[in-house]
Amino acid sequence: MNITIIGSGYVGLSNAVLLAQNNSVIVLDIISEKIDLLNRFESPIDDDEIKDFLKKKNLNLKATMNKNEAIKDADFVIIATPTDYDPSTQCFDTKTVELVAQDVISINSTAIIVIKSTVPVGFTKSLKDKLNFNNIIFSPEFLREGRALHDNLYPSRIVIGEKSERANIFANLLVEGALKDNIEVLLTNSTEAEAIKLFSNAYLAMRIAYFNELDSYAEVHNLNSKQIIDGVGLDARIGSDYNNPSFGYGGYCLPKDTRQLLANYKNVPNNIISAIVNSNSTRKDFIADSIIQKMPKVVGIYRLIMKANSDNYRDSSIIGIIERLKDNNIEILIYEPSINKKTFKGVKVLSNLNEFKNISNLIIANRTSDEISDVMSKVYTRDIFNDN
Repeated sequence: MNITIIGSGYVGLSNAVLLAQNNSVIVLDIISEKIDLLNRFESPIDDDEIKDFLKKKNLNLKATMNKNEAIKDADFVIIATPTDYDPSTQCFDTKTVELVAQDVISINSTAIIVIKSTVPVGFTKSLKDKLNFNNIIFSPEFLREGRALHDNLYPSRIVIGEKSERANIFANLLVEGALKDNIEVLLTNSTEAEAIKLFSNAYLAMRIAYFNELDSYAEVHNLNSKQIIDGVGLDARIGSDYNNPSFGYGGYCLPKDTRQLLANYKNVPNNIISAIVNSNSTRKDFIADSIIQKMPKVVGIYRLIMKANSDNYRDSSIIGIIERLKDNNIEILIYEPSINKKTFKGVKVLSNLNEFKNISNLIIANRTSDEISDVMSKVYTRDIFNDN
């Protein structure tokens, strides 16, 4: 198949590498630096499996900024552009998805468009009606940042939002590129597939929030969080996944997806979905208050990124902590080697780890690391299991 991927973030790039094992794949993006890296088979994102596949595998993959070249011969066009949540509209901003779909239709009306971007419930059906174009399928992704290709090679499930032969063909392309045997493939209606994506991420956010609130209780009452979580997790119905306390859930997906799902709940009675969204602010308030009570002179922020092996800090929970500390006029420093900035949100950024350690009299870390093991006596973290 000739497959075009529009967008080279972790969703688009992981799909491109997966499918380029057995198909001709073109990646289309508007950032020239990303295009140059991909054409040298170097990854523009931090993902070990993607880096490894680009270096070692014989992939039929190229990248371009020319949309006509990319789209004109495509059998499938996968849209993987960002859809950030817009608080003013209480909805995902889907403009890029719509504009790309219009481009595809004008250049190659026989191509089948597969939307991998996360969209509101009901979006695909409304887009088909709006554009008077039926060749549009929604297929959600269930990927972790930093492990995106791994999660495509060993998928928990493949969901395609259409019950058709072409949906089967696309699902088989994903199965063909994967390494896992006996992959569950689920063909659903498009709106149900959109709901699967949002409800899945809302459940994960709920689980994070639950163990964070357990940890808040333990800290207030001077209890051992690990002992409690270990005991709770031994119940097979609960299990021990996604149980490591943090400063809150963040990253590309969970904050925006939970807010979008709550917006979709307009006129639908709910308690849990609202609580999931509100719980994140409550946790950040609690963490910030715990830090303030220690009366630190200089607070060092160890990394803006959400977790190890990631280069993303968009909507990172630590940013909410920084904002709360700034509101209390606490002096803050940041150590974050992945950015080339001298300041971040008005806070000084240091690139020298030893200097950072020496100046900070309290270091806060959403996730700990061997890098700061020598100064753990002045580290504040809720990371119990050293696990992302």
